Amino acid sequence: MSAQPTQAAQPAPPARSGGAAAIGWILTIGLNVVAPILTYNQLHDHGWSEFGALLVSSAWPVLDSVISLAWRRKLDEFAVVTLVFLVITAVVSLVGAHSARALLIKDSGVTGLFGLLCLSTLLAPRPLMFYFGRKFATDGTPESTAWWNGLWQFDGFRRTMTVMTTVWGVAYLAEAAVRVVLAYVLPTDTMVAVSPIMIYGVLGLLAAWTTFYGKRSKAEGERRAAVAAAEAQVASA
Repeated sequence: MSAQPTQAAQPAPPARSGGAAAIGWILTIGLNVVAPILTYNQLHDHGWSEFGALLVSSAWPVLDSVISLAWRRKLDEFAVVTLVFLVITAVVSLVGAHSARALLIKDSGVTGLFGLLCLSTLLAPRPLMFYFGRKFATDGTPESTAWWNGLWQFDGFRRTMTVMTTVWGVAYLAEAAVRVVLAYVLPTDTMVAVSPIMIYGVLGLLAAWTTFYGKRSKAEGERRAAVAAAEAQVASA
């Protein structure tokens, strides 16, 4: 009698291609992080509005998606999320006044909307962290992508992706709410220093927790698979 996917051990990942992984990382970081930041700063320093600079910066994730479609014949979900995040930022930049406090509150609006985006994907066939995980846990080759996609059949894996997405969404909604309150409670000069610390601090904590939780979930899944295999062996004896 064969074990069901909920009990069987999850397959090990295929050997990673160092060259493909390096190229993928360079394209991902360059086109989704470095290029948009440099483009925005240059345009904004030369008199462009926040909205205009952000919209032009969003061309880089679009280019990443085009390259992914041409190279791997699939859409890069990480680039799509980056594009959505830039568009949200651009839209938020148009709302309301442009005082120092208003700008701080707008920053909170961006992270809060990202939290809502995370939670909304819980209603989709796969939550957001499934795609983030695939981006960072594989080298983008068909073999590694197929391996990651195949993990979705396991209950433990699905639960892990759902919990991760929920925690990220709730954490960013809470972070946004706290920063809005602090923007009214603290002096503006103080909040200007506190705001980026909160942004990167929450990101760092979430990244550390995600790594810890992922390893713990994997170990728990392996333990359950071993117990199920032992029980099956006893039953067939």
